Amino acid sequence: MIKGDKLYEGKAKIIYRTDNADVLWVEYKDDATAFNGLKKGQISEKGYYNNQIAAIFFRLLKEKGIDNHFVELLGNREMAVKALQIVPVEVVVRNMVAGSLAKRLGLDEGIALGEPIVELYYKDDALGDPLVNEDHIRELKVATGEQLITMKELALAVNGVIKPYLEEKGIILVDFKLEFGLYQNKIMLGDEISPDTCRFWDSQTGEKLDKDRFRRDLGKVEEAYAAVLARLKGGNINV
Repeated sequence: MIKGDKLYEGKAKIIYRTDNADVLWVEYKDDATAFNGLKKGQISEKGYYNNQIAAIFFRLLKEKGIDNHFVELLGNREMAVKALQIVPVEVVVRNMVAGSLAKRLGLDEGIALGEPIVELYYKDDALGDPLVNEDHIRELKVATGEQLITMKELALAVNGVIKPYLEEKGIILVDFKLEFGLYQNKIMLGDEISPDTCRFWDSQTGEKLDKDRFRRDLGKVEEAYAAVLARLKGGNINV
C-alpha cells in the first residue's frame, strides 16, 4: 500500500489517500484539544497509544460480528481504514453519570444508570457539536431515520461487547462517543475508540484513565493512556 497526498487534518488525526480508492491511511497525532478546541496541548505518545488501543477494540468488535472500518495496522501511529462517507452525527452511549450529563441533569458523577442512555450530537465545530434529537436530524437532512436506527443499534451492540471486556481488565466503561459512515451504502462504524473518545475509570480506585485527566488538569495523562493499553494487552498498570 502506498501513502498518498494528505486529504484532511483534524484535531487528533491526519488522513491520507492511498493507491486504493477504497482505503485511507490514518496517522494519529499527539495533539490534544478539549472544550471544543478552547484548550489545546500535547500528550506525549498519545498518537501511539490511541492507534494501538483503537486497533485492539476494532479487532475485538470484528470478532464479535460488528463490522468497522479498520483494515490493518501500518505502524505504531498509523492504520489503514476503509474510506467512509462520514455521517455528521456523533452517537454517545452513557453507562454512568459523568461530564455534561451530570451538569444537565444535576446528578452526581459516578451514579450508575439503570439502562444505557444514547445521545445524538450534530458534528459541527462552528456550532460546538450541539446535542440534537431525531427531529433535528430529520430537519438537517444529515441522516435518514433508518440510518439513525442502525447507528443507535450498533452503538448499543458495541457497548454490549466492550463493557464486559473492559470489566475483565479492571476498567469501567463510563461512556463513549462513536462516529459512523457509509461504505458501499452500508452504515459502518468508523473514527476511533480510545481514551480520547471514551471515559475509562479504574474499577478499584475510580481513577480516571482517559482524556478527562487533560481536560481537568489532573496530571499523569500519559500514564493513564499507557495504563489502558497495558491492561488491554494483559498487564495491570495503575496510575
